[in-house]
Amino acid sequence: MLVAFVAGRAGGSTVAVALIATASAPEAVLSHVPKRADLIVPLSNGEPRTLIDALDAHASELTKVRVHQMHALHDHPYLHNAYGDHLRHVSYFLSAVTRPAFASGGCDLVPAHFSEMPLLLARETRQSLVLAAASPPDRHGYVSLGTNADYTARFIGRAPFFLEVNPNMPRTFGENSLHLSQVVGWTEADYPLVEVPPPKVSDRDRQIAALVADRVPHGATIQVGIGAIPNAILGLLRDHRDLGLHTELISDGVMDLFESGALTGTHKVTRPGKLVATFALGTKRLYDFIHDNSAVEFLPVDWVNDSRVIGREKCFVSINATIEVDLLGQCNSEMVAGRYYSGSGGQTDFARGAMYSKGGKGFVVLHSTTGDGSISRIVSRLCAGAPVTTMKNTVDHVVTEYGVAELRGRSIAQRTRALIAIAHPKFRPALRAEARALGYLH
Repeated sequence: MLVAFVAGRAGGSTVAVALIATASAPEAVLSHVPKRADLIVPLSNGEPRTLIDALDAHASELTKVRVHQMHALHDHPYLHNAYGDHLRHVSYFLSAVTRPAFASGGCDLVPAHFSEMPLLLARETRQSLVLAAASPPDRHGYVSLGTNADYTARFIGRAPFFLEVNPNMPRTFGENSLHLSQVVGWTEADYPLVEVPPPKVSDRDRQIAALVADRVPHGATIQVGIGAIPNAILGLLRDHRDLGLHTELISDGVMDLFESGALTGTHKVTRPGKLVATFALGTKRLYDFIHDNSAVEFLPVDWVNDSRVIGREKCFVSINATIEVDLLGQCNSEMVAGRYYSGSGGQTDFARGAMYSKGGKGFVVLHSTTGDGSISRIVSRLCAGAPVTTMKNTVDHVVTEYGVAELRGRSIAQRTRALIAIAHPKFRPALRAEARALGYLH
């Protein structure tokens, strides 16, 4: 049983009013799942594992229920089409657990910019129920969505919520809180959050990071994606002054940069002084850092990733990794060797935002070759069937360990020469020959 206290008024004076709510077993969620329901689940650690397990266990009793989610971290039988049309997963960004499920036809994949997720879910689904993990309630009866705001926070007050309260979920600030009086039910669980340690940084990563860090001015507002190269860049920014943060993801690297004193946010136009993000993913140290930390704000993704909001900042710097870049400057950040690997995410949202920013810069980073050096990642054409994640007209700088190619405002011939110059030397002659065959060079 939970007893919380909320502020009320009687005769003009403030009084304490007891709100008593009792946690239910996870299976209680089933009574709130109608036929053909569309269930909305947060990404990563925002997923309420015990509630999804309850759906799995009773899938044969469900009728054409769809679970809509980005980047699932927990594996479940239903992800692999274990129950046919009774219960099916709809992904908007593949992860290690949904990648094989999609490849075998076990789940669906919807292409989407991260910023448009709330709009897509509002338009294309019934918004039947939101299932989310949450922090324990405070003394007023409010819980937070913890590591997340993402697309889920936008449905607070607009769709019914069923929560899984976990003492390991940090209580965070921003627009990701709701009162227990706003939920149709809740359950209790106690398991650790998934931890993702910082990736190991290689010499190539450090070379690329140095080229980018040198081009980040003091006082800039930055967005950094996930991966070894972005993490290496964060490590090299610790001597910068008065940086701001407006990013979709807070990682351990961001935390370390904040603790170095480089992230003050004093020059930010929106939310000055705050670390702004839409979700967090890292180690327990990071989760402890964001707990009850008023310097960090988790806000809905349709605001955080809105290119128009991003463009209000001066000197906005966007840094994202990609898989391959063709000689026009088109980036494929979703497909590896002809197989879908991830999704669009927020890369284009921030690349366009940096383009709108006065003095803004966008960086796309990648190694010049695959790990064994056998394949160039600067290519004349993207691999067959590959999607264009970030289009040529938006890409600003492309960076490998061999240098920086500046593409904005450049002709096709200029782009081609700049990109060949940062390719691995052993692939440059073939790329020049292919560029001539394509009519890019003469």
